[in-house]
Amino acid sequence: MSQASARHILVSSEEQCNELKTAIQNGADFAEVAREHSSCPSSRDGGNLGTFGRGMMVPEFDQVVFSAPVGEVQGPVKTQFGYHLVEVTERQD
Repeated sequence: MSQASARHILVSSEEQCNELKTAIQNGADFAEVAREHSSCPSSRDGGNLGTFGRGMMVPEFDQVVFSAPVGEVQGPVKTQFGYHLVEVTERQD
C-alpha cells in the first residue's frame, strides 16, 4: 500500500495561500510559516501530518500527495477545509 509523509499549511483564502507560497519560495521556512499562519492543529508541529496511506485524506489532498514531486511545495489546493500548501516529505509507492 502506498504511504506518504507530508506537511501542510491551511488558510481560509486563496490569496493568503499564494502569498505564503511566494514567501516560502523566497526563502521563508515552511515550518515557521505553518506555525504562524496555519489554522490546522498540525501547525504546532510545523504543519507535519506524519505518515498516512492513500485514501486517508480528502480526495483533493490525497491526489496531490500521491502525485506531486517530493520536496516541492504544491498549492493552493482547495478542499472543504480551505486552501492548503502541501509539501510531500517522503513517499513509498
